[in-house]
Amino acid sequence: MLLRIFTEPQQGASYDTLLRVAKATEECGFDAFFRSDHYLKMGDVSGLPGPSDAWITLAGLARETRRIRLGTLVTAATFRLPGPLAISVANVDQMSGGRVELGLGTGWFEEEHTAYGIPFPSLSERFDRLQEQLQIVTGLWETPTGKTFSFEGEYYRVTDSPALPKPAQQPRPPLIIGGVGAKRTPRLAARYADEYNVPFNGLQETGAAYERVRAACEQGGRSCQSMTFSAAQVVCCGRDEAEIARRAEAIGRRVDELRENGLAGTPAEVVEKIGRFRELGAERMYLQVLDLDDLDHLELIASEVLPQA
Repeated sequence: MLLRIFTEPQQGASYDTLLRVAKATEECGFDAFFRSDHYLKMGDVSGLPGPSDAWITLAGLARETRRIRLGTLVTAATFRLPGPLAISVANVDQMSGGRVELGLGTGWFEEEHTAYGIPFPSLSERFDRLQEQLQIVTGLWETPTGKTFSFEGEYYRVTDSPALPKPAQQPRPPLIIGGVGAKRTPRLAARYADEYNVPFNGLQETGAAYERVRAACEQGGRSCQSMTFSAAQVVCCGRDEAEIARRAEAIGRRVDELRENGLAGTPAEVVEKIGRFRELGAERMYLQVLDLDDLDHLELIASEVLPQA
């Protein structure tokens, strides 16, 4: 099981904070550093110093790290036009030497759209737009150099694009699609995704979602073995009950609730629950770290959980 660190900078994090966490992620031996792509805080936090753009910060981190994978879980298709998104991600992939992964979804948080003047259409339209974006982004990246790419959709039109720049990874960076939608999400994942992620759901819900995607792969003539399955869970690990309680309090959560709904407890407890996701077929676990000032937390997980995951 590969362990990846996942952050939520909209809750309050400067670039310097993200840089410290990304460097600690690399030094501790984790596989990747991912961040959310949100423009508004959630819940009872200040959110200061304010939101940061996911792909701008990942570009900076691409030049400051050497080994870890970098990506979004997930970028909202409502935030960016598909052509500029393909350019930005390709740029960051080149800057990182080919270490970028793109998580792309419909977008769901209406308040951040209204707060920053971003249109927020119906869910049906957002799925339609996501599908067209996936077609365009992959089409631009996979078009051979010297050829052009065109696309005619309901929401986007691309005419004779030179389809540049190309990402470092060929034919393209990995694409991640997530969520537990029962119909369109499995079909989109089976058609476009290299990885399918279930965020913040229990074992039963995660297993059912995996099965829907496996069925969609089979229906589409794709081998299930070509899909990577992953999950995201909040993490709160401590050497003893006092340390667990201190970390839970720091993120405004209860220990019992975290034990039920996340990866919480001693290193042995965390390892045991990760193992249950592995039994469902998960190969990667995104550890949602909410207290970005607690680098000792990362060191504990790296020394006591990572070797046994």
